Amino acid sequence: MAEPQPLFDYTGYLPECPTWSEAEQALYWADIMECEIHRYDIRSGEHQVLQFPEEVGCFALREKGGFIVALRSGIWLTDAHGLLRRKVCDNPSNPELARFNDGGTDLDGRFYAGTFWGPGDYNGALLMRVDNDLQPKVIQCDIHGANGLAFSADRRWMYTSDTPNAVIYRTPLDEQGEPGRREVFRRFQPGEGIPDGAAIDVEGCYWSAMFDGWRIARFSPQGEELGSYPMPVRCPTMVCFGGADMKTLYITTTRENMEDDELAQYPLSGAIFTLPVAVAGMKKLPFREC
Repeated sequence: MAEPQPLFDYTGYLPECPTWSEAEQALYWADIMECEIHRYDIRSGEHQVLQFPEEVGCFALREKGGFIVALRSGIWLTDAHGLLRRKVCDNPSNPELARFNDGGTDLDGRFYAGTFWGPGDYNGALLMRVDNDLQPKVIQCDIHGANGLAFSADRRWMYTSDTPNAVIYRTPLDEQGEPGRREVFRRFQPGEGIPDGAAIDVEGCYWSAMFDGWRIARFSPQGEELGSYPMPVRCPTMVCFGGADMKTLYITTTRENMEDDELAQYPLSGAIFTLPVAVAGMKKLPFREC
């Protein structure tokens, strides 16, 4: 089995939301706490950093160019340089207590963004969606930390995870992509790691970054664990597929809340890793505006 390798000489604080651009052959990702979006050109090795005024929970590339970005206080459309051009909506959570976290697009190019409830006293976070006409809508509540968003190729299922609650859910979708009642896909026991960001491959299997678990796990559509891929750091945060054949797994990791002795022993905490895999991943669509 191949081992994960650092993409290049970089470590961030809380890298998340890796997003592959097929047209550019480039990888984008956010560093939430540093208020940044990064771009790395695979062919040239050029690394660019865009700075934002607030934490960047998640984002998606726009079909019209630029980004749709979930900042702490609200969701914005930006240009390709990261300049804020149009505010779409406010954060429907209390932004002082809940920042945006995981998100991405569905198979219709709509943008989903979940929040993370900072106090941790109850499940105060939510998942929302911005439709193609820029109308916002709250989709789910009763979440502590929204993560793991992914959609099955047959359009029947939306997958999400609630990381602090150690659970992956799946939610049935109707013909218009509207969600029904979510159900438990898999729960995790102490020592397995807890499910963070995720992606789906062309066989319908769900790949989850197992935060605090030193690994990436692959699950069948029935929730059976099919494979476990060891990581050289404790806390992977999210995965995405990319590369010319979509058979490279890009993995973000974090160094948030780690003591100096752990960082000294595992200095690659916060790096971006690559891992060649045998199955291709689903492509992420850009956000499509009417």
